[in-house]
Amino acid sequence: MRVEIWSDIACPWCYIGKARFTKGLAEFAHRDEVEVVFRSFELDPNSPKGTVAPVLDMLAKKYGRTLEEARGMEEHVAASARAEGLTYRTDGRDHGNTFDIHRLLHLAAARGRQEELLDLAYRANFAEERSVFDPEVLVALAVEAGLEEAEARTVLADDTAYAAEVRADEREAAELGANAVPFFVLDRRYGISGGQPAEVFTQALEQAWAGREVPEPAAGAEACTPDGACAAPRA
Repeated sequence: MRVEIWSDIACPWCYIGKARFTKGLAEFAHRDEVEVVFRSFELDPNSPKGTVAPVLDMLAKKYGRTLEEARGMEEHVAASARAEGLTYRTDGRDHGNTFDIHRLLHLAAARGRQEELLDLAYRANFAEERSVFDPEVLVALAVEAGLEEAEARTVLADDTAYAAEVRADEREAAELGANAVPFFVLDRRYGISGGQPAEVFTQALEQAWAGREVPEPAAGAEACTPDGACAAPRA
């Protein structure tokens, strides 16, 4: 069975959702027979390449909040991340265009190192003091993931390299009705939106394996939308 996951490195609920999916998959009896493929989805495709801004500034501007209120929003997300055993920094992170990251992830997929690079990019963006919007950081991450440095540099230097693959993923997401990420598609039959609890993923995998209809996802599952909104629903 194949599971496809549409996500963006800039999306905190994709970071959290991947961890929850991994836990859910670990409880699935047929986990060794599941192929996981990661697909591209840009939350902010119109963001100018090379232009970055602090995440807290972006949140404050977007929601009309003070920096302190934006920090509180980030702390709410951080608490969810830490509950999954993930490190999450609320200060010092950047926000920008992720197209180059997606192109590099497609190179990694072609070399059988996609998940390794994805995990490293998530960790760099959310847990470490490294900006994934810096080309040199991306090259370093690619090498850590097992890619050849020269090949990674060649891809990053050519804006057309793997661009068609990224756009194809995004068109497919639109065709599937995905308007937020993370978005999970099981066996091309069932879709799950948002960073659902691990047990929801286990149940979905079991029912998809059995060929039965997957129940509706739990209400209020956190996700990020294409306008960059990644805050949890407010009560």
